[in-house]
Order: sequence, then structure tokens, then C-alpha cells
Amino acid sequence: MRFNAKDLVQLARCPSGCFDKEGKLKICRVVGDEKLIEPRERWCRLKGNLLFLMKNKSSDASEVVILERCWVVEFRSKTGVSIVLKFQSGEPDLYLEAASKPDCESWAVALGEANSEGLQNKIQHLQRLVMEIKEERSSDEAQQFLPTSQLDSLGEPQFTSIQRIANEPKLEFSLACKDLVAATRDRKLNTFIQVSVVHPAEHILTRYSSTEIVEGTKDPLFLTGVTFPPEYPIYEETKIKLTVYDVKDKSQDTVRTSVLPDHKEPRADVGRSFLGCATFRVVDLVKSKEQQLTLTLRTSDGGKTVGTIEVNLVKMGELEEGETDHITADTQDQKCALVHECTATEGLSGKDNLPSLNAVLRNPVCKLYRFPTSDNKWMRIREQMAETTLSFHVPKELINLHIKEDMRRNQELKDLGELAPHWDNMRKSVIAHCDQMLSMYQDTLAELGKHTGSSFKSSCSKGEKTLEFIPINLHLQRMHVHSPRLKDALYDVITVGAPAAHFQGFKNGGLRKLLSKFEAERRNTGYQCIYYSPENTAKAKEVLSNINHLQPLISSHADLLLSSASQRSPDSLKNSLKMLSEKTELFVHAFKDQLVRSALLALYTARPGCVLKKPAVHRNSAEEGDDVQHQDHPSQIKRQDSIPHHSEYDEEEWDRVWANVAKSLNCLIAMVDRLLEKDDISNIKEGENEPSAADSKVLHTGGDWYEQLYPLVITLKDCMGEVVTRAKQSMAFVLLQELACGLPQCLMLTLRRDIVFSQALAGLVCGFIIKLHTGLHDQGFLQQLHTVGLLVQYEGLLSTYSEEAGMLEDMAVGISDLQKVMFKVIEAKSEDFLPIITGRREHYIIEVQLPAKMFELLPQEIKEGKLLRMYPVLFNVGINEQQTLAERFGDTTLQENINQENLELLKEYYKLFTEKMPPDCLPHFQEQNDLKGLLGSLHQNIQAKKRKNVEIMWLAATICRKLNGVRFTCCKSAKDRTSMSVTLEQCSILRDEHQLHKDFFIRALDCMRSRQTQGALNESDDPETGCLTDNKPTSRHFYPVALLLVSSHLLVVWLILSLALLLAKYQ
Repeated sequence: MRFNAKDLVQLARCPSGCFDKEGKLKICRVVGDEKLIEPRERWCRLKGNLLFLMKNKSSDASEVVILERCWVVEFRSKTGVSIVLKFQSGEPDLYLEAASKPDCESWAVALGEANSEGLQNKIQHLQRLVMEIKEERSSDEAQQFLPTSQLDSLGEPQFTSIQRIANEPKLEFSLACKDLVAATRDRKLNTFIQVSVVHPAEHILTRYSSTEIVEGTKDPLFLTGVTFPPEYPIYEETKIKLTVYDVKDKSQDTVRTSVLPDHKEPRADVGRSFLGCATFRVVDLVKSKEQQLTLTLRTSDGGKTVGTIEVNLVKMGELEEGETDHITADTQDQKCALVHECTATEGLSGKDNLPSLNAVLRNPVCKLYRFPTSDNKWMRIREQMAETTLSFHVPKELINLHIKEDMRRNQELKDLGELAPHWDNMRKSVIAHCDQMLSMYQDTLAELGKHTGSSFKSSCSKGEKTLEFIPINLHLQRMHVHSPRLKDALYDVITVGAPAAHFQGFKNGGLRKLLSKFEAERRNTGYQCIYYSPENTAKAKEVLSNINHLQPLISSHADLLLSSASQRSPDSLKNSLKMLSEKTELFVHAFKDQLVRSALLALYTARPGCVLKKPAVHRNSAEEGDDVQHQDHPSQIKRQDSIPHHSEYDEEEWDRVWANVAKSLNCLIAMVDRLLEKDDISNIKEGENEPSAADSKVLHTGGDWYEQLYPLVITLKDCMGEVVTRAKQSMAFVLLQELACGLPQCLMLTLRRDIVFSQALAGLVCGFIIKLHTGLHDQGFLQQLHTVGLLVQYEGLLSTYSEEAGMLEDMAVGISDLQKVMFKVIEAKSEDFLPIITGRREHYIIEVQLPAKMFELLPQEIKEGKLLRMYPVLFNVGINEQQTLAERFGDTTLQENINQENLELLKEYYKLFTEKMPPDCLPHFQEQNDLKGLLGSLHQNIQAKKRKNVEIMWLAATICRKLNGVRFTCCKSAKDRTSMSVTLEQCSILRDEHQLHKDFFIRALDCMRSRQTQGALNESDDPETGCLTDNKPTSRHFYPVALLLVSSHLLVVWLILSLALLLAKYQ
């Protein structure tokens, strides 16, 4: 081929706007795998099929490469992407490397299209579009949605006693091809179908999804389902184009499609070739009698027939006709399905259930599979995964409660009054540290309030300080199974990253170790402060909480009593007195503890210039627990002064002050009884003759109830106020000791515990709400919920090596703290259905709101506000390569102790369940003997201490499902290990409960685990965008990377050889 050199030089000197692409590239020639010289930087200009290579932008072209009869090959590594141009003529390959990955990818696209073959592909693509558009109706025709009746027939299947969270998709169909024609006779086809949509208004072809690649057959049966979600704009006039490709090189195809723009067709020279296409209208499919279309596949020019494609309308609630005998043999060697990913609106089958659940779930992803059963019938599986708004809502509510609680505590410390210099300096130091911590909580809450965007925290953000209270990758994973001969079933798993303080790190271990170390150090604080056991400090917090809760109630009921007296209403007076008596008795009972007396004495000794009537001996925690024998108190009620500072202190003074409240209440009750008795006498006299003078005197004496009760009510309030003042100061002094003994470690541990608990609680609230909605029509479950409580089983996959051991310690403490959480179901009074959190640390109540119609379905006990208990249990089995190191060279005691402790908790729940629930409360296939056997097997496996004993996880999960519990699966980031566990569990359930064909178990497992997507996966579709590398998996459970399975023996050999090599190197 001859060229005019002058013309080429002139062309290379054209202005920048004249070129298709230009920029700096490092270039060299390559023979085989060896570079002839080191890559040199050149300024490259691309014009048509000519690539000019110049030393710099202003110099003349030193070389011209003609881009004909060549192809582009990409090489990806962790550092970047490089390009190699290979020539059919046998010339040395041309190696090109750009400064950045996006720049290199854009060069690959430009060079690949810069030849006559690329131009032909563009022409063929335009021809296909023209052929389709000619068949389109004019865009000014009225756009019409699918009729309501047709929509009902498409997506409203009837399920038996199943509560679902998803609106049915508008359209779902399955695909299969027959009699495909290969380009060469000896070639075996590896085919997949790309699905595109032609919108009637815009006349634009939009790539929608793709099927899996089926290898080695001309009659591929795709296990993929194509799903159009409810909000997708699909009309009767909408056309769907099905394009069949033959994949030559799957690895190249996967890489190449990830960098192609959405509007461009893949070229034939990048690993796949076009076979044929077919187009149909939606109305033709939905209105066909057999709900099936058989289409002819034709080449791009519309002339040659290359096979047929079958489109079958899918209805999730109906059985698919026909048996699978004819496809079992044909698909034996076909690889498993990859399924279509789409977004869909989550909801329930009942319209009344939608708002409350949609307030919790966001951005669902659904996928459709079909697998054969052991009796050669089809079963359909729809996987759904959704984010939850609770990932941010619960932590923000908790932080707000922490701020209020800490502000109240700081004020109580300030209200302690005058203290001796030593104690006063201690108080100032504690308040200063507490104010700093309070400011940190306020800053965190302000930052979370600014958060917009995704409703979950991705794994790459787990080290961010502003998001440390947010759980990692909290999602609902649901599998809905429709079997031919069995009832439809739902299987839910909440997946979340292990609750842990990632920002604070694990250099010194996790909460389990840190709390134990801190408690041991507190015992050795010496003279600086008084030691109170954790039980006593918890008791002090409980007393303060009861005071803050009961004092306003007692005052309110006392005012109602006076109001009833002023109205002379006997019935109202009796009711008010009853409520007042109940609350006052609870108030008095709250102070029946030696801790209050001991703390009052300790506080008195901390006053400046104190004098004791008896020797002051600070009781230790054992003595504080002894019973106290109280002396009889004078019957006369006297108001006591505050704790004296410079006078003798009587240790029995508190008993008298505390008893005055009860005596005041007794006087009030006696007066009310006397008034009511006189009122009865007056009513009797009124029914007889006119009263005598003596009777009139009696009536006059009892005439004004308000005046007679008012002094007694004031006395009661005064006595109660005196008790409150003394008790608050004494308990605040106990908390001062707790804080002072461990500054600043105490506050840092509290912060760490708050962070871990926040993450754990967000998942628990999500799991409870989902379980409540799915079990709303199950009376046995609802009875179990309010009679026994809810079992919450956590499956941990963390290793006991390095940082993950610290994560496991955090996780164990956080899940254990969930035992102190109670749930309460209330009727929603507005359209805001998000849960309400009240309480304090170590005692939270979660109020779950339900719409009125759903609330009416609950048992009376739950509707009356009965608190529902949680029973969280954690079983952990490390399964990755780090666990191999821990088992060989480390310590697995932590895992063994956690499993043993939680086994006892599980046995305790089962015992409580058998005692309170009738034997027939469980379904017929879940008998009591089965549970006993499973518990026995779980006990044996835990005691066996077998390495990586995954049987523990399977047994614990099975027990949880049989006991109507909530399932959680956790690993470090809720990605790889979590997805592997969830998919294995789902396929095992399909095999054991729904008769999945044994020959399809591995294929089904590969199908659910496959990362290959339909065509190109846009980065905007992935929740982990921004933190991915070339080989890093996404957080979606549908795209896991297989676990690194390391042989322990090979690992030991590798370590020994590495050590020997290291020693030899430095000798």
C-alpha cells in the first residue's frame, strides 16, 4: 500500500479538532511476551484508521500505524489497564499504556472502531435500527399502559397465607432457543440473549438485560427470568428486541462489555459474534392464548434464518405447564443461570400493609430463577434484597437519647452540692470529660443529619468517623419459593456487617477483653475513689431512671385526686386514689435497697467538715447486698432537713425520710375512706326523713373534700420531694465514682459500646419489623411473641485471628446487650410509620407502629401494650484462610466460649418455650422431638471443637427457623462470606424443603453466586461504586467472589518454606 509522505505529514500537522482522538501514550513493540525496548512516551493522534506517533505535540510524525487487519487486546492488572495491538501480518505487537485507567479504556474503544470492520459493524447496527423503526407506529399515537385487568392477570398471583413485601412486576418471561445455526459446522455454540427495549414514544433502543451464557448446545434453555418492575414504563406498543450472541472468549467478553458505552453495540472482534435477532410487542405476548411466542431469529439484514426463540410469560403464582424430562439431559452440561437484576418497589400483598413496610425498606433488587424439582416439575424462585432506612434512623434516635441522658447526668453531678476539695476536683474533671464526649455525640448527630443519598453504609466507609454508629451493608435478603406441590414459602435473612467499632480499631482487642481489663483496673484504684461493682452502678442508673419516670406520674395523679375531690365525684376519687397508690408503692419500692443508704453515708463523708454519729465504714459490694432490718418509725410525720454538712449524721435518718412517703399515703387513703363513708351515710339520710341537727353537723363536716385532702397531698409531695433530692444526690455520687475511677477509659468504653450497640440495634429493629409483618396472620407466632418472646439468631463468620478477633469481641458484647431491649407494638396515629425509641442505656423500648387495620389483627395482650422480650444468640464459625492460621498457630478459645455461652441461652429459650407454649403451636413437620435432637446435635458439635465446623451454623439456623426466629448472617463487611453462606443456605432449603433436583443443586448454587451480570454492569447500579478495584467484588450478595479455600496442609508447607527462604537470605 502506497501513501504520499507529504500528505501524511500535512495531515499530522492539522489542528487538534480535526482528529478523532489524541493524547500521550507510552508505546513500544512487543514480540511474544517480551518488550523490545522500554515504553517511550509519544504524542498520538488518531484520524480514521491512521495512528500518528510523534515525539511531542509540535513535532512531525515519526511513525504512522495503519489500523487494518488488526485487533485490540486489553490487559488488566491491579495498577491499571494496558492495550496491545495485534496484527494478522505477523508484525511485532504494539504496546500502548495510558496515564489513567479511563483514558486507556477510551483509547481501546477508539482504536477498536478505527478500521473498516468497525465501520461495517456500525452500518449493520444502523440497518437493524432502521428495520425496527420502520415497524414502529408514529410517536404521536396515544400511549397506553397495560389495561388494569391485564395487569391483574400479569402480576397479582394468589399465595396461600403468604405476606410478601414486593408488588408484583408488570411483566416477567423466560427464554429458550432452538436449532441455532453456528458460523462453522464444527463449532459448539456458547450463547446468551441480550434483551433491549424500544420505547414507542422516543423510538430509542435501550439495552435492558441479558441472560446467562449457556455453553455447548444449539438448543440452549436459559434459567434466567426477565423482569420488568412495576414502575417501568412499559406499554402495549412497547417492543422488546431479543439479540442472540455467540461468545468466543468469555473472559474477553466480560472485560469488554464493562467498558462499552451503553449506546454502542459490542463488536464481533472482542470475543462474541452476532447470530440473530427477533422483535415482539408486549401486547402480542400478554394476549396470546398460550401465553407463549415462538419467534424466528434472523440475521441483521433480515434475510437468513438462524433458529427460533421461545418466549414464555411467567406468572409467579401459577404452575408452569409441561414437565422437565425433555430438558434435563440437554442442559446437563450447561452452566448455571445468571439472572436479571432490576429495581422494584417493595410492599405487601395487601394494600393496607404497604405504607408501613415501605417506610422501612428502600431500593429493592429482585431476581427470578426457575429450577427443576425431583419429580421433573418447575419451581420458581424470586430473590429480593432491599436496603432499609433504619440503618440511619435508629442510630440517630439512639444518639439523641444518649445526648439527653448525658446532659441529665451532668446536671445531676453539678447538683451534688458542696463537696470536699478532693471530691470537688474529681467532679470538675469528670464533668469536663463528659462535656467533651457530649460535644462529640452532638457533632456526630449533626453530621448524620446532613447525610443524603444511599440508605445504607457501604463496606468502604466502615472506617469513617461520622458513620461509625451506622451498621455496614444492612440488607433484607428474601427468597420466595413457588413449588408445584407445596405451599409457597418465604425465607428471610438479615445480612449485616459485624457490629464493631472499626474507626477506633482493634489494636488492644474488642469490648469483651477491654471491659474485663477495665473492671480489674477499677478494683485497684486505691484511695482516690470508692469502688462500686458494675451491678451497683447499674442499680444506681435504674433508681435514677425510676425517679425521673415516677415522680411526674405521682404528681399528676395527686392533682387528679384533688380535681375529683373538688367535683365531689366518688367514682373518680376512687380511681385516682387507686392509680396514686400503685405509683407511690412502686416509688417506695424503688428505694428498698442498701445501696441508697450506703451512698448517702458516702456522700456525707465527702462533704466538707462532716462529723459521724457512728464510725463511717464504706461497705463493699458484698455488704451492700445484705438485707437491712429497719426500725419502727414514729407515727408522726415530720419533714426532714437536707443532708447536714456540719452536724452529726444519723444513719437511720434515711429510713425515716423514706418511710414518711408511705405514711403520707396511708393518711391520704384513710381520709378518702372517711370521706366516702360519710358520703354514703348522707346519701342514705337523704332517702329518709329530713336529717336531724346531729346529722346536719356530720354532713357539714364532710362537705368540702378538697379542703380536707389538700394538706395531705401537699405533705405527700413534700415527703416525696425530700426522698427524690436525697436519692438523686446519692445515686449521682455513685455514678461519679464509676466515672472518676476510669477516666478517660470509662467514657471511651461507653462510646465504643454505644457504637457497637447502635449497629446491632438497627439490624434487630429491621428484623423484628419484617418478622412481624410476615407473621401477622400466624396466630401461633403471635402467641409465642407475647408469651415467650422472639428468638434472634446471629450467624457469625469471623475468624479469631488478628483484627477479626477484636471484631468478634465487639460483636459478642453488642448482641448480648440486645437482651435489654424490649419491643412494644402501637397503633400509628399518622403516616409516619418509623419506630420510636425511648429509654436509656441498658433499658430501651422500641415502639413499632402499625396501621389501624394491621393493628387489629394482633392479640389483645399485644394491643394493650405488653412488652415483648428478645432472646439474641450468637454462634460463630470462622471459615476463611485467617481462621486456618488461628487454628494452626493461634487460639480459638474465644469462639468456643461464645458458642458454649450462647448454647446455654438457646437451651433456656427452648425450655421456656416448652413450658409456656402448647405442643401443637408449631407446624406439623416441626415436632418437639426434632428440636430436641437438633439441640443435642448442636451441643455435640460445639463440644467436639472440630476445625471450621460449619455444621454448627446449619444446626443453629435450622433451630431458629423451627422456633419462628429471626435469622442474621454477619461477617466483616457482609459481602463475600455472608453471600456464600446465604446462597448455600437457600439452595439447601430448596433441596430439603422444596425437592430441588439433586443434579441441579450445584448449578443452582453457582447461579445464585455468579457475579457475571446481564451485559454491562453500570457503575451507577452498584452500591459500592467508588471503592472498587478491578478484582474487588461488590457488596451485593448476588455478585460474590468465591471464598479463598486454602488447604491447611499446603498452607503449613508454604509457611515453612517461606521461613527457610527468609533465614537463608539473611545468613
